[in-house]
Order: sequence, then structure tokens, then C-alpha cells
Amino acid sequence: MELLKLAALDADDLAVISTHLQDAVLRTGDLAYLPRERRFALVARRFDWECPDGAPPRRRLTGLHFDRVLSVRCRNVSRDAPDTPLELLAVTFEPGEAPSGIATLVFAGGAAIRLELECIEAAMKDLGPVWQADSTPRHAARDMPLDAA
Repeated sequence: MELLKLAALDADDLAVISTHLQDAVLRTGDLAYLPRERRFALVARRFDWECPDGAPPRRRLTGLHFDRVLSVRCRNVSRDAPDTPLELLAVTFEPGEAPSGIATLVFAGGAAIRLELECIEAAMKDLGPVWQADSTPRHAARDMPLDAA
């Protein structure tokens, strides 16, 4: 199977990345903000929603980074506990004065990471490893952000 590689330069592109990252799992230690480089990056284990019918569910190791990040704010994400699990539900974008805006990584349980962006410049890339997942993710309607539907 070919590795997925996506770039986002606008809100529609970011919505495509969000779709592929829905239900990705990671730990707080998999997150990094590099203020000098104005970059925010993470490594996650994304659920492969494009897995062929009848095949066992699987996950892939994936990297995501945002460039031109001006600031990062977290809600209910503790950097003091690097092994704390997070489940990514969506990546949303709220436009500001063009081309700036706020990208928010929305996690299950009310956690969120808010990235103030000069502009949207993001990339997602599968890093290679693929393994069988225990199950297919399921959602309660209350877990999904209103603008992620």
C-alpha cells in the first residue's frame, strides 16, 4: 500500500487532513512546539479509514506538522505526563485576518490544542509502519465537535 502524503495551504486542504487523522491516537510526549522554527509537530498512530472492505482494521504511523505557528495554547493537555493518551477527533480552522487564523486539534475528553497561525501551511505524511488495529473506532454523538461533522 502506498504511503499517504498530504499538504494543506487552505481550510479545505486542512479538512482533508482532518478526515484522515480522525481517531488517531498519540501521547502528549508525541507533541512538539518549536517556537524558533515556528513549527508545531506530532507523531500519531492514525486509523486507516481507506482499508479495503473485509480486511482487518489497521493503523499507520503518521507525522503532522504546521509551519508559521505564532503561538500554541493547550486545554486539558498536561506536558508533565508524556505518556498520557490522546485521541484526535478533528482538526478545525477558524479564519482570522486573511490569511491568518486558528487551527484547533480537538481531542476526546475535552482536550484541545490551539495553534495561532500566520497562514495555513501544514503537511501530513505516513511514516511507514502499518499494523492491525484491535477494532474500528466508534463515536458517541456528544464527542464530535459541531463543526467537524
